Amino acid sequence: MKKRIVVNLPVEELPKSWYNVKADLPFKMDPPLNPMTKEVMNPADMTAIFPKAIVEQEISEERFIEIPEPVLDEYAVYRPSPLIRATFLEEFLRTPARIYYKYEGNSPTGSHKTNTAIAQAYFNRVEGVTELTTETGAGQWGSALSYAGRKFGLTVRVFMVRNSYETKPMRQHMMRMFNGTVEPSPGENTESGRNFLKNDKNYPGSLGMAISEAVEIVLNSKDKKYSLGSVLDHVLLHQTVIGLEVERQLEILNEKPTIMLGCHGGGSNFGGFVLPFIKRKLEGEKIEFVACEPESCPSLSKGEFRYDYGDSAGLTPMLKMYTLGRDFVPPTIHAGGLRYHGAAPLVSRLVKEKIVTPENFPQEETFKAGILFATIEGIIPAPESCHAIAGAIRRAISARERREEEVIVFNLSGSGLLDLWSYANIIESNERLLELEGVKG
Repeated sequence: MKKRIVVNLPVEELPKSWYNVKADLPFKMDPPLNPMTKEVMNPADMTAIFPKAIVEQEISEERFIEIPEPVLDEYAVYRPSPLIRATFLEEFLRTPARIYYKYEGNSPTGSHKTNTAIAQAYFNRVEGVTELTTETGAGQWGSALSYAGRKFGLTVRVFMVRNSYETKPMRQHMMRMFNGTVEPSPGENTESGRNFLKNDKNYPGSLGMAISEAVEIVLNSKDKKYSLGSVLDHVLLHQTVIGLEVERQLEILNEKPTIMLGCHGGGSNFGGFVLPFIKRKLEGEKIEFVACEPESCPSLSKGEFRYDYGDSAGLTPMLKMYTLGRDFVPPTIHAGGLRYHGAAPLVSRLVKEKIVTPENFPQEETFKAGILFATIEGIIPAPESCHAIAGAIRRAISARERREEEVIVFNLSGSGLLDLWSYANIIESNERLLELEGVKG
């Protein structure tokens, strides 16, 4: 029988604090700008859309921020998550590389998004907030926040990018199961939505547009707050629970990663995965961080590093980030969670400083990688996660060609069981994706 290496930590080893990489960076981050005045934003102004505790985390430079006990209790439902060695994939690729993946698909809603959803719902509830609005691309974030809202007694309203709303009905059902309400974006219920629909009633939408609608609702209300699933510092902070667990799991295996990869849209799962390891590279350790993004929405690879709005209507603070421009509307690729015009300021700055390397992938390569992984390793990955798998396969083949050992670690950020329509659709248009032997080289 083949040996299967799985490292599961006991619940007692759940990280008790989130890690704030800003404490260890050799540079200061560029501050957000007020969307109206273009001046440096007063943190107090951010409480118009976020609770005070979240704003404090957004600007904090403390190295560790304690995780509240009620949040830890909810994490313990599904964390720690396993680190698995992809021995079957290694054998198939005939690579000397050792490949490990962190599997976040066992969370209550099937993705890493639950890590920050629980935290944000808790902090809002503590401050007396009763209703949250948000956006979602493929639906993972909307599902996670609906779940967390149900846990802490909050009403959740979700604006879902229209293309995904029409092609991923199961995500809608999950949100509604947790008492969340969901509507297609752009839609007729906001001024922003109506403006986006002026010229095309069937506009496919984008994350930037959905953010505009969600923020507009909050700005016109005194008792609602906005909740964001990616991009901002506090979101990446909450996600560092992933990387902190990986750090401990690799220590148990006596392994040091040489390459760490994650899919990249806004930056939450990639950031949460790699940020706890950034200090090592800054101290001279040989380790590469690769952000894997879609060829059709390459914000890090092809975007400009400048201030831009986080949404399409210009309602959010302006952030210094890599951006394709707030008016950019990505093609309707199936990895809906990666269809964002910008990128997390933290990840963007790390790319600018050449600490993180972006790499983009065509849709066909990512789905082929996902089908191979499902066949060989037995887990159907979310289309977003397929980009990280494709990146790991590229590096494993490179290691084989160079005849060099590598320790490749990637984040498998979500399950693809609710994305089977996407797989079916892409296979129907290109059955060559099922021909896995060609991947061996």
